[in-house]
Amino acid sequence: MGFYDLEENVNKYITMAKGFDGRELIDILKKFIPEGSTVLELGMGPGVDLEILSTFFDATGSDNSKIFLDRFQKLHSDYKLIKIDIKNIQSDSKFDCIYSNKVLHHLTDEELRESLLQQKNLLNSDGILFHTFWFGEKMEEMEGLLFNYHSVEKLKNIIGDMFEILEIKPYNEMEKNDSLYVILSKTSDR
Repeated sequence: MGFYDLEENVNKYITMAKGFDGRELIDILKKFIPEGSTVLELGMGPGVDLEILSTFFDATGSDNSKIFLDRFQKLHSDYKLIKIDIKNIQSDSKFDCIYSNKVLHHLTDEELRESLLQQKNLLNSDGILFHTFWFGEKMEEMEGLLFNYHSVEKLKNIIGDMFEILEIKPYNEMEKNDSLYVILSKTSDR
């Protein structure tokens, strides 16, 4: 059973994340893909970013927690949602972009590499990935959840030659340069 398969943990996360959203990140994303593009959000949680994404893009939400999916679907029956495990990404659909905000840091480096390979298969030929991570050089566990921090160099090593890096930059979420975003392009010759 996963951490977010328990109602109390979902409630705890919603309380902790209140007041945070990816609006500034989505503004950056809008510079890389045209309005109306298809976007898959990995790990949508309570759906705050999904609602923002949906105002500009044809967005599909996903999470591995049935509780998060069911809660959001009750309030928003017109949204497309799918259950996806970020360690084993499966979908019959292709997307122009796959987006996540502080989700993939729950993976080890090897699991992240494998997840990125699987994501590549879900992208259209000119598709991109847009992911955020906690910035740093440590790995810790809290309440059974892994938090794997990443530096620019570490991410570059994990990405290798799977993707072309369009942009990789630190940004501020709670403190100065505590976070990092990366935008990757699927290249047809790799």
